[in-house]
Amino acid sequence: MRILIYGSKDFALTVAELVRHCGHEAAGFVDDFDKGQRIIGTLEEVTRSHPRSDFAFALAIGYSNLVERWRAWERLRAAGYAAPALVHPRGYVADSARLGEGCMVMAGALVDVRACLGAQVVLWPGACVNHDASIGDNTFVSPNATICGHTRVGANCFIGAGSTIADHCEVPAASVLKMQSKFSGRTT
Repeated sequence: MRILIYGSKDFALTVAELVRHCGHEAAGFVDDFDKGQRIIGTLEEVTRSHPRSDFAFALAIGYSNLVERWRAWERLRAAGYAAPALVHPRGYVADSARLGEGCMVMAGALVDVRACLGAQVVLWPGACVNHDASIGDNTFVSPNATICGHTRVGANCFIGAGSTIADHCEVPAASVLKMQSKFSGRTT
């Protein structure tokens, strides 16, 4: 599959490698604001030159503005492009787990049995989503963060590196947990 990368900064370079590790072709970077040698055009330009029948997209806009990131995803959907889930060959996703459109599971990340990831969730290396947990759309789970069983994480969240969320908790939408946070608050 030929996959266009929406974004062109550091995260986009990481996503391009993930695309290749998943056996796909990284077909170019798309950026609405910057120009450069590796950027093939804006989304508007690329929708005219790269038909959705021949190309898919990976959303590689980072977590610094999750609301704008979601709007970019809505533009891709409105243009009719597919966004396959990307699972690194050294990532693990249980057969009974569900991944939403455009999810990214990096090397060493784990999605346990019956866990559910919404659209555009990013699991960095070593992230662990345990059994029956649910991660809302457009959420980033940083390296070595652990989401314990039966936990619900809302949409548009950022879970910092090494953080732990205890079982049966509910993390509200748009939450930001700093690095090495321990969350055992609201229970489901």
